[in-house]
Amino acid sequence: MAVGFAPGLVPVPIPKIRLFIEKISVSQGRAASADEEQLLPALSLSFDYGGTLIGACEERERFFVSHGPGVVSVERDFEREAEARAELERFGAVELGCLEGYEESFGSPANYLVALDADAHTYCAFTAQALPVLRAKGFVVEVDPDYPYQVLDAQPAWYLDVEPLGDRPDWFSCELGVELEGQRINMLEALLGLLDTVPDDASLTRLSLRSLSFFALPLDDQRYVRVPRDLMIDLFEVLRELYSGRRSADGLTICRYQGASVEALAEALERGRSPVRRYGASLLPKAALGDDGQRVEAPQDVRAAGLKATLRAYQEEGVSWLSRLRMANVGGVLADDMGLGKTLQTIAHLCIEHARPDVRKPSLIVVPTSLIQNWKRELSRFAPHLSVVVWHGNERDATRDLTRVDLIVTSYSLLVRERERWSQQGYHYLILDEAQAIKNPRAAARDAACSLEVDHRLCLSGTPVENHLGDLWSLFDFLMPGLLGSAAQFQVGYRTPIEQEHSDVQMQALRRTVTPFILRRTKDEVATDLPPKTVLVRPVQLSGAQRQLYESIRVAAHADVRRIVRTKGMSGSTIAILDALMKLRQVCCDPRLVRVTSARRVAQSAKLDFFFRMLTEQLAAKSRVLVFSQFTSMLGLIAEGLAERGIGHLMLTGSTLNRQHKVDAFQAGEADVFLISLKAGGTGLNLTSADTVVHYDPWWNPAAQAQATDRAHRIGQTRPVFVHQLIVAGSVEERMLELQRRKQELASVLVGGRAEGGAFSESDLTELFAPLDT
Repeated sequence: MAVGFAPGLVPVPIPKIRLFIEKISVSQGRAASADEEQLLPALSLSFDYGGTLIGACEERERFFVSHGPGVVSVERDFEREAEARAELERFGAVELGCLEGYEESFGSPANYLVALDADAHTYCAFTAQALPVLRAKGFVVEVDPDYPYQVLDAQPAWYLDVEPLGDRPDWFSCELGVELEGQRINMLEALLGLLDTVPDDASLTRLSLRSLSFFALPLDDQRYVRVPRDLMIDLFEVLRELYSGRRSADGLTICRYQGASVEALAEALERGRSPVRRYGASLLPKAALGDDGQRVEAPQDVRAAGLKATLRAYQEEGVSWLSRLRMANVGGVLADDMGLGKTLQTIAHLCIEHARPDVRKPSLIVVPTSLIQNWKRELSRFAPHLSVVVWHGNERDATRDLTRVDLIVTSYSLLVRERERWSQQGYHYLILDEAQAIKNPRAAARDAACSLEVDHRLCLSGTPVENHLGDLWSLFDFLMPGLLGSAAQFQVGYRTPIEQEHSDVQMQALRRTVTPFILRRTKDEVATDLPPKTVLVRPVQLSGAQRQLYESIRVAAHADVRRIVRTKGMSGSTIAILDALMKLRQVCCDPRLVRVTSARRVAQSAKLDFFFRMLTEQLAAKSRVLVFSQFTSMLGLIAEGLAERGIGHLMLTGSTLNRQHKVDAFQAGEADVFLISLKAGGTGLNLTSADTVVHYDPWWNPAAQAQATDRAHRIGQTRPVFVHQLIVAGSVEERMLELQRRKQELASVLVGGRAEGGAFSESDLTELFAPLDT
């Protein structure tokens, strides 16, 4: 745009803008008393006609200007002025005179708002992006010294500072900020304040900032620093993990187990081509749990440490992973599929640990009572050189000095009952087998385990997420308190967004947090020499009196449940709901299980008839069969039917005294059918002589059924395994399979990242109690 006088002594208008903060009267209603004044970024637009300033809102069409020895009459160039207005408005400026409800104060030079209903990011974008372009197009730009949305031209260097908190050795303060004129300015509060404006389940594109290329963070009352949009997205991802649901008035603190996330902050800045300086203490580096190229107790060291076994390749990797955890002084979950040798890998690791001359304390292994003998047998077989005390039953010797042995094996029940004894000494390792036993935060076993003085902690569990994400929190609160915050913080930051709102953002954030501390391999991934496993769903149709019994109980139970839920809410109705559903499941299994008068008149059992037809075919094909049921009374009815047919069988329930004797008898071929209660037989059994698994009734927890199946489909199995799931078509059993799938997907996305998952909710009730015909 030209400057000065045009040919013929006609001055060309030079647009001039001034940027300032002004009190603007904003009408909140029709009544004058409802008006209020707001301080808003405003600008005045005027035009310089050869030294004479004409306001953009002035109405005069001609005026006189000085020129040489005299004056000349000038006609306003409305066309050029309109071009300048359009250029300004292209950047979001809005003329006050055109806005209903907005009015400049008396005597104010303001005739434009910088933007309408905007925020600091938009105002700073105008300062940083619009003003340079306008200057280049010939505008004269003036910014008041006290204008609060001024943006630094140059990008300052960032810094990351982590300092230990003196009274809490595992906790650190963290600062992330910029260095400007020799001064460090912490930007973390500003970043987290901006993060608070982003919904938990949203990406940054959900914000009103989606048209901007940067975010503006305040340095002081007037100056802002620009943060490129891509960099801010990376920073937000990490900050969500560090502080999700965990901010408090005490400031921003992190535990040392979050070192990988702190490293990710620096990496995000480096990816954004922002220089970054680091200060203070170093936390747990990412390399400590990954492949850092350093030699950590190599697998070949296992034999030198006395292990009497040859490890498979994936087991060697598992032992090395356990060693890396110990060297980094962090806990972890060995979560391999059932049957891949978690016990053997743990024993190998303990051989290495107790071969070290600096280890002088015993390691304590806590297991379900049913696995005591299994651990005793495996330790005797694979690590006979280690001194082992099995503290259980008659083997307890109060005079034994437990400080002078390598390993102590005891049960969860004795850990609680003799808590005072265990607290009298320290331990090198505390290892919890089937660690889902501490999934309840209020469980006495969890409280006892957390109270012990130990150097290192390890959980063994093929099902770290058994029912819901609270299971995972409980494990990690034992292993590394603080990593996932308190139970309440975890509920707000992860459980609610993931389980109820299905937030993929928070799911991925949780995965990144826990993945370094979970080792999960499936049989499909690592045990490629295992024979295939085929899962077959076998639907059974109800008819006649049994069908009528199911429908009558369903209608009555659904009405009762709806009434109780209305009175007590969903959480207060759990027992009533499960009781009602159990009656329906029992009708599906066999009417004789249901303790109602009408059930006694029903003689038929469609599923039991189908089971015996199928079993006859399997036995004729020389198959050996495991039969699982949640109901021990159902196993009793099946046992009666087997006896009537002259079919030999064995049975294992919670009341069985010598579990191993039953297992050995089946493995030796004394019977071809083994009836097992789901609870008693879900863990600690090696039944590879069976090639057929029958789940007579489905259970809510898919992990429990999978573990039961893995009694047969595990290392040592040489034949294909067929798994038969018997369900009544259209009943609560069929709908339970869908709930199983959802829970399994929730666990898979966390541990293996293979799917998107959901969780059980109130909306499932109507479907569970739906009629058989639907």
